[in-house]
Amino acid sequence: MTISKQELQINEEIRDKEVLVIDADGTKLGVLSARDAQKIAFDKELDLVKIAPQATPPVCRIMDYGKYCFEQAKREKEARKNQKVVDIKEIRMFSTIDTHDFETKVNQAVKFLKGGDKLKVSVRFRKRAIAHPQLGEELLERFKQAVSEVGTVEKPAKMEGRSIVMFVSPKAAK
Repeated sequence: MTISKQELQINEEIRDKEVLVIDADGTKLGVLSARDAQKIAFDKELDLVKIAPQATPPVCRIMDYGKYCFEQAKREKEARKNQKVVDIKEIRMFSTIDTHDFETKVNQAVKFLKGGDKLKVSVRFRKRAIAHPQLGEELLERFKQAVSEVGTVEKPAKMEGRSIVMFVSPKAAK
């Protein structure tokens, strides 16, 4: 099901009295009645397609409509294939993280950033550790220094509830 995709009028669907006709090779045949234009198209075993309904008179082209639709679908598929979807990966740490665990999180973050994903780095405070938010800020500062070669801070550290959150995006490839 396609939403808001304008379908072109072809052959008998064209109800205009006169249309400007363009041949399959791109030459203008001039203003003709819709019936005459259809006859020319059928003689060439092609379709008459209304490509500019808002013009006066409306512009119709003689073409192979099936081939045109196939090429449009192929072009759209190619455009979708070349799109890069950026995911936001999340790395969660606690304010009391050990050094080896921290290094593991940094290595994971570097892998994500090299893959072109954005990162949401959060430091969660458990129980009474919320009384020392500076520990979390220091941890995020260490994290920022560790990934500085492959990423830049998009949004600086900010307290949100029981955690501090920072967003890191990959550096642009040179």
